[in-house]
Amino acid sequence: MQRVSSADEVINSTIIRPGSILYVSGNAAPPQELLSQLADDLSIKDIDMYSILLLGDRLKKLFSEERCQDLTHRVIFNGRLSQEAVNKGWAKYHPLHLSEVPRYIRRVKPNIVLLTVSGPDNAGNYSLGTTVEAVLAAVYTAKKNGGLVIVERNAKMPFVLGATIHENMIDYILDSDYDLPSSPVQEPDERANKIGEIIAALYIDDGSGDTPGSTLQYGIGEVPEAVTNAILKKGVRDLGIHTELFASAMIKLVQEGVVTNRWKQDINFCISSIFLAESREEYAWLGNNSSIQSRPSDYTNSVFHIAEQPKMVTINGAIGVDLHGNIWADSLDARKIYSGVGGQADFIRGAQYSPGGVAIIALKSTTKDGISKIVDRCPAGITTTGIPADQIIIVTEYGAFDPRGLSLGERAVGIAHLAEPSEREKLLNIIHENPAFHKPDLALHKGIPGFTPYEKAIKSL
Repeated sequence: MQRVSSADEVINSTIIRPGSILYVSGNAAPPQELLSQLADDLSIKDIDMYSILLLGDRLKKLFSEERCQDLTHRVIFNGRLSQEAVNKGWAKYHPLHLSEVPRYIRRVKPNIVLLTVSGPDNAGNYSLGTTVEAVLAAVYTAKKNGGLVIVERNAKMPFVLGATIHENMIDYILDSDYDLPSSPVQEPDERANKIGEIIAALYIDDGSGDTPGSTLQYGIGEVPEAVTNAILKKGVRDLGIHTELFASAMIKLVQEGVVTNRWKQDINFCISSIFLAESREEYAWLGNNSSIQSRPSDYTNSVFHIAEQPKMVTINGAIGVDLHGNIWADSLDARKIYSGVGGQADFIRGAQYSPGGVAIIALKSTTKDGISKIVDRCPAGITTTGIPADQIIIVTEYGAFDPRGLSLGERAVGIAHLAEPSEREKLLNIIHENPAFHKPDLALHKGIPGFTPYEKAIKSL
């Protein structure tokens, strides 16, 4: 392992030659000194770079039209910095389940890996910090094939227990010191709070006696914050966490003593592959915290490992839902990529095999501009992350819809009731006039099929 004092000693056209394939750690852990140098040094040409959601405003120039001329970005999960490049064709988007990324990267065979670490510990191991996803797979593949591992040791990066690499896997190390990209907490509005209350009331179970508590997966945003608040209000205990993203909402649950992980079947601590926090203090809280461990995404997002968790409750968002139950979350239309496939489908599938598990898609019924997210048909050609056969529970501020045991026509009636009232009437008219839905009026004789309205749902809170 060779120590270097500046990024240009290792990020240059002598080391990164034409034809190089790079893998870069993402989310809160991009090596920003190294990547800033890569953005500036236009003599580095004809290379490919794989990444998952790079964060940090310093990296915007990495996706400039000029830099993209000789650097082919292969974006696995799109974000604010890369959206323009992806949607203007300067960069390439790769739709992949997060569980599949490590295996995919082994096939790609990167010869240079750029990442951020913390450490070492007493045995010479460096933590991968806040991001694991496919980093381990990339490191081992590069070393196996004679490639280079170039790291930044950021003084602000917490030593997250779990996934580590030994110092003998590192070729070059650069010391740096800057704040990690933060994920500000979004205070939930009234609609988000209603969604959180419905989910907590109907689907989050307390661990008591011989009965396991729920195991949770959710991410960032208004709804996760609202779910956390509703869980605390309900007063449940002995929950577990098995997730792909561990953020501020889950930190709150652990700090309040709600999460014990004692019912989990494999390891009795919180498991995640990616960590985001609101502040420097929360990132520091993650360091050497024995209640939390990191794992690669082919572990956290493995359908088999998810299915092993008791009462797995997965809560994810979506851009839209149609009357058949198709769900899309990564695209605004067929050719405009907003985010990525990510791990939504992994957790949807895994939760259904968990004892007592449920997969939930939570979304407000309309956009901030009043456009309905509950529609007749999904946009033509769009990538769906959930399909009708996935048996997904859908929740809006108006209630929860459970499709299990229902026909296509019965589902359509229930899904329509998730929409705001004026749109609901339009959708019900479409259903009534279309023979494909097979006598939907008969479904209403026994109540609204699969639908629990907000007022009824929250009675147990």
